[in-house]
Amino acid sequence: MKNVVEVKKKDGETIESLIRRFSKRVQQSGVLIRAKKSRFREEAKNRREQRVDAIRRHKIREKKDYLRKIGKLDDFENTKFKTSRSRQNR
Repeated sequence: MKNVVEVKKKDGETIESLIRRFSKRVQQSGVLIRAKKSRFREEAKNRREQRVDAIRRHKIREKKDYLRKIGKLDDFENTKFKTSRSRQNR
């Protein structure tokens, strides 16, 4: 799908009005919106990549559970936002 926005200068038209007309046409055509949507789009992972990621997450979860069980990992340190209680426990 190729969208080319073309604007030709009219007789006696200033550069500013030409640029304004061009900008309006670009916005109306939706080219910018499509470009912004597709800019950071990631392709879906295939089944193998999903499986590898799931195995990695499972191993990390098991290791954290083990460390928590033996007392090496404090539950408060694992939270995203540390509370005042976690600072007192240090």
